[in-house]
Amino acid sequence: MTSLTNTIGRDGPAPALSTAGGDVPDYFALLKPRVMVLVIFTALVGMVVSQGHVQPAIGAISLLAIAVGAGASGCLNMWWDADIDAVMTRTATRPIPAGRISSEEALGFGLFLSVASVLVLGLAANLLAAALLAFTIVFYAVVYSMWLKRATAQNIVIGGAAGALPPVIGQAVVSGSVGIESLILFAIIFIWTPPHFWALALIKADEYARAGIPMMPNVAGPASTRRQIVGYSLLLAPLSLAPVAFGFGGLLYAVIGLVGGLGMVAFSIRVLRNREGEAERRAALGMFGFSILYLFALFSALLAEQSFGLFRPVLG
Repeated sequence: MTSLTNTIGRDGPAPALSTAGGDVPDYFALLKPRVMVLVIFTALVGMVVSQGHVQPAIGAISLLAIAVGAGASGCLNMWWDADIDAVMTRTATRPIPAGRISSEEALGFGLFLSVASVLVLGLAANLLAAALLAFTIVFYAVVYSMWLKRATAQNIVIGGAAGALPPVIGQAVVSGSVGIESLILFAIIFIWTPPHFWALALIKADEYARAGIPMMPNVAGPASTRRQIVGYSLLLAPLSLAPVAFGFGGLLYAVIGLVGGLGMVAFSIRVLRNREGEAERRAALGMFGFSILYLFALFSALLAEQSFGLFRPVLG
């Protein structure tokens, strides 16, 4: 496997390109703010579907701590993956490879926020929620970033557990326990992650190859990846209706889940059929974009039903 990591003779972060501290926007960029928004959103849905009540102030502080913990893990991921980011077009301008923040500064920032977020969540909510947040940070920063990402084409499949945990943490904040509601939301995000990321990986395969990352299209080949995208989409479609079967998803959610699930299958079949040139690119980008809209719509429906009195039972 050829990559920049082999060129510099290490499997960890690239040497710092700058020793000067960056500006506030650079440190904010280390937190992967778009990911933080998704984490806040899914954790909030985990809270509202829970059987229980939390004081608004405690809920707000807890959401902030969860968001900061997610940002901390993103920062540690950028610290470790600086060598990879430097050779990929979409990540080369990140603060560390661009030389605006040194690796040491990013490491210290990430570790500080990791500890602080877990402590705040433990004090504001409970030990279970704090333990789950700590596990998520360690899993993403260590298990996924330092091991799985560079070791196996199943990196996104297994590593997707970290991105699927915020609803579970959210429910733990409210109820002090983990229930079937958040576990179902975990499963939906977990199964959603591979087709979402592999659609983009199909058109970024050359960049992943240069960086030495064993993404599925580079290891199993594009044809196998396309079939797996279809397989995961076929599994996701009925799974997304599980909240209806378990009574915490109503009519609005059922309609969005059904239409969206069929849409995921349709887009995956389009990816399977379009294998060359611009048609392949459009199909893959269409799948990637629709998958984001699909997940947002699912969780928005749950949030609307539980928070604004829109819940109408489908079964019984």
